[in-house]
Amino acid sequence: MALKQFEPDFPTETLKEGKVKVLVPKLAAYVKDPSDYAPSKAPVFYNPVMELNRDISVLALQAYQRTANREISICEPLASSGVRGVRYAAEIHGVSKVLINDISTRAVKLAKHNVQLNELEDRVSVKHKDANCLLSCHGAPRKRFDVVDVDPFGTPVPYMDSSIRALRNNGLLALTATDLAPLCGVHAKACIRKYGGRPLRTEYCHELAVRLLAGCTATLAAKHEIGIHVVFSHSTDHYVRIYAEISYGAKKADESLKNLGYVLHCFNCLHRETANAPFSTRIEQCPECGSRMDYAGPLWLGRIFDRQFIEAMQKENTHRALKNSARITKLLFLTRDEAEAPATYYVFDKISNKLSLPAPSVAAMLKLLRENGFQAVPTHFNSRGTKTNAPARTMQDLVKSLTK
Repeated sequence: MALKQFEPDFPTETLKEGKVKVLVPKLAAYVKDPSDYAPSKAPVFYNPVMELNRDISVLALQAYQRTANREISICEPLASSGVRGVRYAAEIHGVSKVLINDISTRAVKLAKHNVQLNELEDRVSVKHKDANCLLSCHGAPRKRFDVVDVDPFGTPVPYMDSSIRALRNNGLLALTATDLAPLCGVHAKACIRKYGGRPLRTEYCHELAVRLLAGCTATLAAKHEIGIHVVFSHSTDHYVRIYAEISYGAKKADESLKNLGYVLHCFNCLHRETANAPFSTRIEQCPECGSRMDYAGPLWLGRIFDRQFIEAMQKENTHRALKNSARITKLLFLTRDEAEAPATYYVFDKISNKLSLPAPSVAAMLKLLRENGFQAVPTHFNSRGTKTNAPARTMQDLVKSLTK
């Protein structure tokens, strides 16, 4: 079928990403000052930095499809140029249909062109609707999707309720949040408003961001008697991302809500612990140094990685020649080992600064922790961090012994 003539009214360029060719805004044309953020200046949003996000998403959705062992349908309600949805149709085996949507007329025209450019009209349809309106239209049985992927500019919260309702039983919800300032505690009130949980400005705030997003998802799903199971998550560059499978049923929702709680933190000695209720005698006094503790939450205290799901993603990654394959290999290796580790992590530089000592090497600290009988694994959240069950006092003692 011949490609229909498409003449955009703004500067564009054709790029190759994954297995597809896409027409996107020429970002160089929208940079006038060094401080300009080109993707948001362009008439249709496109961020080349998010190619890694899209690469990981292809692996995650393929792993989900293999586990489900059937053809799947996918909805991307905030499609912009359509590159993500087009890649899903072209690169994931076992996809029956992909529905991509945007409220922008220009974005819809560009997305339709990219679908035609890759000859995917038989599997990809493009809609021009409000995202919540589209998702709500698919909230009834037999109209729901297997996967809903919400990748907004900012918070996904305005689209989460309708996204959950548009998923069939055992479906997969993928969510990106780029508003790290609220989630990491810079704008605490905004986080409480949007995500229903209190953030905390700690060295492990990016993990708290993932857990706040997952906790908000679990709370919204429970209102519809739906439970969630987080199979994968990661904090990369300027955003956090979670993938959660949903299960219908009041009991599933109740079980899911049992994973909600609080992280208690002592800013004096860096002690931290988890609790199902924040207001008890424990929050008044740190058990290690006696100082008053602060808290974050309610948030998700359950697993934020599923080892089997990550291993399925690793298997997919070995079969593909993705641009970011090496970086993804490292990410999946780290998150697989983190799957059974405790919540939160220590950053060695933070401990060293507190003790006014030189920072030890990560390898030496990991070795010393294991020799002393503690669990210790590196974390993808911070290259200078470790997830461990060692108490804060012990961490300080070990840092001291290494620097001596």
